[in-house]
Amino acid sequence: MFKKKILDYIYKHDLIPEKSKLLAGVSGGPDSLVLLHFLHEIKEELGFELVAAHVDHMFRGDESYRDYLFVEKVCREWRIPFEGKRINVPQYMDITGESMQSAARKLRYAFFEEVMDTYELSVLALGHHGDDQVETMLMRITRGATGMARAGIPAKRPLHDCTVIRPFLPASKDEISEYAKQNALIPRIDPSNEKDVYLRNRFRLSVLPFLKRENPKVQEHYQRFSEELFEDEAYLLELAGERLETVWIERKNGYASIQIEPLLAMPKPLQRRAIQLILNYLYIERPSSLSALHIDQLSALFMSPQPSAELHLPDGLIAEKSYNTGIFRFFQKKSPNFFLQVQIPGDTILPNGYKIKAHYIKEKIPESEGNDSFIFRAAKADLPLMVRTRKDGDRMSVKGLGGSKKLKDIFINEKIPLSERNVWPVVTNQKEEVIWLPGLKKSEQGLAGYDDEPSFIYLEYKKLTSSRGQSNG
Repeated sequence: MFKKKILDYIYKHDLIPEKSKLLAGVSGGPDSLVLLHFLHEIKEELGFELVAAHVDHMFRGDESYRDYLFVEKVCREWRIPFEGKRINVPQYMDITGESMQSAARKLRYAFFEEVMDTYELSVLALGHHGDDQVETMLMRITRGATGMARAGIPAKRPLHDCTVIRPFLPASKDEISEYAKQNALIPRIDPSNEKDVYLRNRFRLSVLPFLKRENPKVQEHYQRFSEELFEDEAYLLELAGERLETVWIERKNGYASIQIEPLLAMPKPLQRRAIQLILNYLYIERPSSLSALHIDQLSALFMSPQPSAELHLPDGLIAEKSYNTGIFRFFQKKSPNFFLQVQIPGDTILPNGYKIKAHYIKEKIPESEGNDSFIFRAAKADLPLMVRTRKDGDRMSVKGLGGSKKLKDIFINEKIPLSERNVWPVVTNQKEEVIWLPGLKKSEQGLAGYDDEPSFIYLEYKKLTSSRGQSNG
């Protein structure tokens, strides 16, 4: 019964196309362990390849490391290729000030992307189930979510060049537990899941049991409601997007201006969604505090009879009304400085959502034509390398220029917004010479070609995760 339900859902939403190469994210808990076992059982039937990945976020010390070893052992016994990584998320939180959930998710997905690139995988499978769906929808509605966010967790969504799928959404937690029991699976248990200090746990421990007493199949109704919401919202967003093309005046990084009159002429359902699309464009990552209340406030701002008014939105976004023009811009505030040693070999996680991946190489690989990579002779490297924010007076001997140039002028010439300049990574050597502006410029110390040097250091500037608008899990 369980197998048929999940397979029907997979076929209905085309979650696993023929000859897929699939990565399963496995924590070692009940849901992900059952997911791994289920996918392992059906991989020949559906004709896909399977790899497993596990991240130890290092929140629970030796206990979480035992989770890592457990998943590695299971994969070895089931002959599933395994990739694991221990990531010091608490340290990253200290550097960036990000919340635990945000930091852990960002670094976990960054590792998943690395594994998918290595194995050339196209699908990431996660173990969210029907109970998770109910909790997510209730939490978001309670917080005042808008648009697609109210629909909860999608069956599948794009993530860069791959697809994230949740094949267990039609199943309840009880059904997954029963599957584990029938197949003698003994998962790892995270004790933090029973603590009511987390919002999701409070819904899980208090609200969901009440709903299940009223209707044991409540998760099926919420899942159907979710799918209907996704379909309805997609249609309305498409209509709003078409109408929005007549509203834009100007769009650029961190700034937009619109005509208010054609916006207010839209039917209310499209007007609300048009405002949401404007905010989706402006926010690189949607603030958790942004809610339906802000949509209502923006509507009220534009409808106000006053010719000029201003509204402050989360994360420093300011909306201004000036007669028939609406202007959106971000308040420019000083960004925190950082000063980190580049790990060679290893990954150096940066506060701007990127990382510098460094390793030694001996083979002759071609250097990228762009500025996202940098290669130089290991024997002549003035180590350690440091990565930091810019300082007044910084200069760099730019490759091909035949002289030095102020970093300030480089940023201006490259049209980098002021807010981004303050967090742009600057790589220096031990002599404090600027040798690389990742993604922008290289210094003369980079190799133009290869010689008889036995070893080189290869640096890559790579994005961790990036999404505009709403992200779902």
